[in-house]
Amino acid sequence: MAFGGITAVFWLLVLTQVHGGASLSSGTADGMERWGYVEVRPKAHIFWWYIQSLQRVPSPMKPWPTILWLQGGPGQSGIGLGNFAEIGPLDVDLNPRNSTWLQKADLIFVENPVGVGFSYVDDLSALAKTDLQAAKDLAELLKELAKEIPTLQSSPLFLVGESYGGKLAAKTGVLVARAIRAGTLELTLGGVVLGDSWISPDDYALSYPWLLEGVSRLDDNAVGKGIMMAVKVKQQMAAGQFVAAYTTWVNLLDMIDSRSGSVNMENFMLDTTVSSVLSDSAARPLLLPGNSQAANNGSNKVSDTVNGFLKQKFKIIPKDFIWQQVSLQVFDALANDFMKPAINEVDELLSYGVNVTVYNGQYDVICSTLGAEAWVKRLKWDGLHNFLSLPRKPLHYCHPYYLTNGFVRSYKNLHFYWILGAGHTLFRL
Repeated sequence: MAFGGITAVFWLLVLTQVHGGASLSSGTADGMERWGYVEVRPKAHIFWWYIQSLQRVPSPMKPWPTILWLQGGPGQSGIGLGNFAEIGPLDVDLNPRNSTWLQKADLIFVENPVGVGFSYVDDLSALAKTDLQAAKDLAELLKELAKEIPTLQSSPLFLVGESYGGKLAAKTGVLVARAIRAGTLELTLGGVVLGDSWISPDDYALSYPWLLEGVSRLDDNAVGKGIMMAVKVKQQMAAGQFVAAYTTWVNLLDMIDSRSGSVNMENFMLDTTVSSVLSDSAARPLLLPGNSQAANNGSNKVSDTVNGFLKQKFKIIPKDFIWQQVSLQVFDALANDFMKPAINEVDELLSYGVNVTVYNGQYDVICSTLGAEAWVKRLKWDGLHNFLSLPRKPLHYCHPYYLTNGFVRSYKNLHFYWILGAGHTLFRL
């Protein structure tokens, strides 16, 4: 595949004007990969990377899907974490990944919000300051990608977001669905997938004490204190005091850390000091300002690979630009929106008939399954009662007599997957 071999690569550079800004793109001679920059707003440049699957089989009866992957944070780079650690064709050592999602779909990695990874702003004032702005930037990008990627208009597009990326996927999905309905965007929205997603912060906060008591990580005293702090988060959010709610939520996490023996909030089976992968703060989906570790570029191996192998491969990255796995500037710019929920956006997607898939790992705490079940029950969607009335179906890997690996419940266009044995980042169990 072209991703793994730079030999016989023919570089195509195209410079066009888009809404007063520039679009710079490049790719491989066989068309299997394309990448580039789109100036979605003045001084705001988003980087994207499209990889076509070798397994792609054109079929009018069953069109081959395309997945647009959105990383969490906000401030995480999908090219670093999502690509090398989760779903891309190669791991960080550039060895083929047997479980790459390219086996089932074409992939698009987008460095969003602007300022993440290879994306950049000419001035810090151009950073997205609201979730809506970040979603509008993505919708603007898709207008350009619909022209840039020949296969996209005939391929159902799935917006897949992990953690905070799921929140942005829901908000972007609404804008895309509206544009398609209005006839201003020629795409087929196959669905929106919310993976351990930060949809309802108060529901998650309220779940922490009960979940951690149930797995013996908190005692009664800590649970009582945790409930009071979580209720305060909910009250502050209801009053529109989202910055104050964020502070209370951080204090709740600090209390849990001190009273639980430093339980890992991404996987309650671990402590924060046990796993070098899961405890690496640069790989955490929800970043905390002031975390000096998170600002230190995370894994040197990922950084070296992206700034070496990929930067040389792409050739259009600004010469002195240094890629980083996380951007605290992006996180801080969105601080006022961090605790705002996105339940209404999920409701709107369902009302349009858009497929919405929710999946959650059993061991996750930060975006727990209990919390996800709670916010789903708050939906106003007219199919909710029937959805909740259905029994779950067990899932087995490869063979019906194997151990149960999860459960699924589906009704119309809402699908919920319970993934057993998984933490917050589903693909790093």
